[in-house]
Amino acid sequence: MDLGAFSVSLAVKDLEASRQFYEKLGFLPRGGDASKGWLVLKNGAHIIGLFQGMFDRNMLTFNPGWDQEKHEIESFEDVRSLQAQLKAKGVGLSVDADPSTTGPGYFMLSDPDGNPILVDQHR
Repeated sequence: MDLGAFSVSLAVKDLEASRQFYEKLGFLPRGGDASKGWLVLKNGAHIIGLFQGMFDRNMLTFNPGWDQEKHEIESFEDVRSLQAQLKAKGVGLSVDADPSTTGPGYFMLSDPDGNPILVDQHR
């Protein structure tokens, strides 16, 4: 099961202070919209998203259809197929992707310790 690109999405209190801190660790801006409360930073293959006022908790994020460079992968497993495989293995989801749709979609689950995991397909 290939879940695509991986990043950590951090729920931050002060977007600018967090940006400055992570830039000191070598992370550079990669995308986002600070005016809407989010930024994506990258250091080598490591990606973090900073989200102010969007999430209650930090979250693991996977993006089917993307590699770590945010390049589209020609052949990838659709988020609805990944969801069906997890459900068949008895994994409970907190948010389901609509299986009758195609294209962008997402589902959410939590690990045994309650850490949220977002599987978010953009195409």
